[in-house]
Amino acid sequence: MKKISKWILLLLLLFVLVGYMTDWSSSKEMPSVKGFENDRSQSLLSPERIVNIAHRGASAHAPEHTLVSYEYAQKMGADYLEIDLHMSADGELVAIHDQSLERTTNHQQLVSEMELKEIKELDAGSWFNQKNPSIAKESFDHLEVPTLTEVIEHFGNEANYYIEIKAPKLYPEMIDKLLEVLSAHNLLGKDRREGSIIIQSFSAEALQKVHNQDPSIPLIQLMKQPPKDLNTVKQYAVGVGINYKSLDLKSITELREAELLVHAYTVNHPEKMRQLLEWGVTGIFTDYPDVLAGILE
Repeated sequence: MKKISKWILLLLLLFVLVGYMTDWSSSKEMPSVKGFENDRSQSLLSPERIVNIAHRGASAHAPEHTLVSYEYAQKMGADYLEIDLHMSADGELVAIHDQSLERTTNHQQLVSEMELKEIKELDAGSWFNQKNPSIAKESFDHLEVPTLTEVIEHFGNEANYYIEIKAPKLYPEMIDKLLEVLSAHNLLGKDRREGSIIIQSFSAEALQKVHNQDPSIPLIQLMKQPPKDLNTVKQYAVGVGINYKSLDLKSITELREAELLVHAYTVNHPEKMRQLLEWGVTGIFTDYPDVLAGILE
């Protein structure tokens, strides 16, 4: 009897131990890894909305800063068409990233040295086919460098534009011209949709000038690293655009706690996109808006 009692007691202890381990194991599995939410019902300027910013259009798929590149971006689910601006010798705002025309048109002059009609004669698409033969298209050959006006007239007021003021010291009249073009297309004032226009620049002076002329325009301060003085940035900007390599959970948390939007540039790897989203960025610049759109869905 004593031996039987001992075995019963051991079996009971074993059942209790197994039950305890099962409960402990289940409780360890309950916490989930931090995810991210993208509430598309919110304004594009809401911290609850993650925005997909097509860097120079869908520039991994088509020649950057061309109407075709922007068309691709819209079809791929981008929230914003990013437009870099330079100014021609005759004062027209053109969508191009570099001061020199060489990289994207094989012409060695600066944008500021040529009139618009001369720039329009250049081929802004063939370089892409030469660089990317696996996705080259005949239709990319001989694409034009578009003006800001042409981009807006092509896509209308239903599109969202993320405009960068480039080299403001080289083009002192650019800000006035930019605001004039936006106003002429009803993209300023009471009637514009919230978030339909964002203006960005590395130049705090240029952004402050825009803010002084129209405080209602949302501005993004571009930076290579997170700012040390958040309060100064908050006086004129709704957020910051920062090189993704300089961002981490701590810096993003501090920026979000300061109620600043955080847009990371330029992110093309899916895993890095996921990591930044989990850390709390509110927007990503990418050459692959289709990849980011898939992750956000």
